[in-house]
Amino acid sequence: MSSLFSSLQVGAVSLPNRVLMAPLTRCRAEGANVPTDLMAEYYGQRASAGLIISEATTVSPRGHGYPNTPGIYTAEHVAGWKKVTTAVHAKGGRIFLQLWHVGRVSHPAFQLNGELPVAPSAIQPKGQVWTGKEMADYVTPRALALEEIPGIVAEYVKGARLAKEAGFDGVEIHNANGYLLDQFLRSGTNTRTDGYGGSVAARARLTLEVTNACISIWGSDRVGIRLSPGGVFNDMTDANPTETFGYLLRELSKLEIAYAHVTRVTAQDIAHGAVSGVGPKELRKDFKGVLITAGGFDRAQGEQAIAEGWADAIAYGVPFLSNPDLPRRLEENLVLNTPDESTFYASGAKGYTDYPAAK
Repeated sequence: MSSLFSSLQVGAVSLPNRVLMAPLTRCRAEGANVPTDLMAEYYGQRASAGLIISEATTVSPRGHGYPNTPGIYTAEHVAGWKKVTTAVHAKGGRIFLQLWHVGRVSHPAFQLNGELPVAPSAIQPKGQVWTGKEMADYVTPRALALEEIPGIVAEYVKGARLAKEAGFDGVEIHNANGYLLDQFLRSGTNTRTDGYGGSVAARARLTLEVTNACISIWGSDRVGIRLSPGGVFNDMTDANPTETFGYLLRELSKLEIAYAHVTRVTAQDIAHGAVSGVGPKELRKDFKGVLITAGGFDRAQGEQAIAEGWADAIAYGVPFLSNPDLPRRLEENLVLNTPDESTFYASGAKGYTDYPAAK
């Protein structure tokens, strides 16, 4: 049997295979960012994944930066997510909730009273955001005051606690793709001169505080984290990503978290200016626990990464979106459904719950 289809112990959770479902924003929440019955159906269809990592889910009203993305800060959110976890568990699956705060990658249209988004430093990101009505330039965010930072940690604590109430099997901290924690970590977006900026240790401080806070709710064996060390998405840069992410992974190793989810740089990323040579393969030595990777893998590439020892499991994104039975299809070398990109961030069942399983 291929190692991609062998079991794996990830912290306190036993996985039947190493074909994981990556977090995929789908913009199907409704009303006050509440998960729906349709979302429960979607995740339940994909319960054969070794582990489902949910779409990014905001821990705070000001953590939103896209329309119709789910939250985990109200009782209504808990009730909606309970439908999802019940559907996944009914089919024998396992699911972690990804905890998210977008930081500067937002717009006053998403903020209470039209306020500015928050960030480590007042640096405007390049690019535009869809507000739900129009494309708008990103604004210059407001730098968080030192005394506000414990409140950010408290938002993650609340999100972690409510995720437990909603029936998840654990949580993944979203520290990738240019969102708030990634903004604190990287030198290109953090120019602070207090205890949360400057040195690598200071820039990594908020990530480690949030991780320890989530551990206080879940235990270290049910907390994971996602990192994108070579990525440039959302206008991200770092002066020395190997040093920055190597330090963070060594510190996370000491906490004995369930896993680190480290994305690799793809050819498409490099075409957009991403940094090659800093990813899971290069950083494997810095993390002693279970290492999950993602980034355009097919079956052969996933098997090779596991065989070479620089990954223990592979998270598949778009292939899982269009193939609810992806582990079976990969194992039996069945033809994959073609994804419909026009429906990735749409609404309704089309391109969401209507992809067929193999016969």
